[in-house]
Amino acid sequence: MTGTRIFLHGLESSSRGTKAGFFKANFNAMLTPDFTGSLDARMTKLEQILAAQQDIVLVGSSFGGLMATIYALQHPTRVAKLILLAPALNFPQFHPWENQRSDVPCTLFIGCHDTVTPPDIVEKTARRIFSSLDVHLLADDHLLSRNFQAIHWRDFL
Repeated sequence: MTGTRIFLHGLESSSRGTKAGFFKANFNAMLTPDFTGSLDARMTKLEQILAAQQDIVLVGSSFGGLMATIYALQHPTRVAKLILLAPALNFPQFHPWENQRSDVPCTLFIGCHDTVTPPDIVEKTARRIFSSLDVHLLADDHLLSRNFQAIHWRDFL
């Protein structure tokens, strides 16, 4: 891997969650920090972690996907690509950003049975924001637990 790769977990998860553990085991250079608190507190910590980085690949799950999207909108020249896993683009915290546009390449994985981040709403929002969007609608729920490890991650990272 070149550049900086970072996994941003969801609101109720941590660096000890299933997805973070998978990335630690399979991509040892990938950063998997813990985030707690409000969106502002989490974004401040993310800014500190990535302060001098370039060629960043952000992998964000749920609330981490919301964070990754905001970071990419704020720092488009530093972000190489986004990989969003059922991102919380339907959460109220994202409303200030929902009319922004981005040329950062984005891959979206979302479950067709997701009731937390409904795929129709999230995909519509993502299509409005990202000019380069690759959508993968999976037979899964919000956790993507049936499909997550089957994704060919080396093709994306």
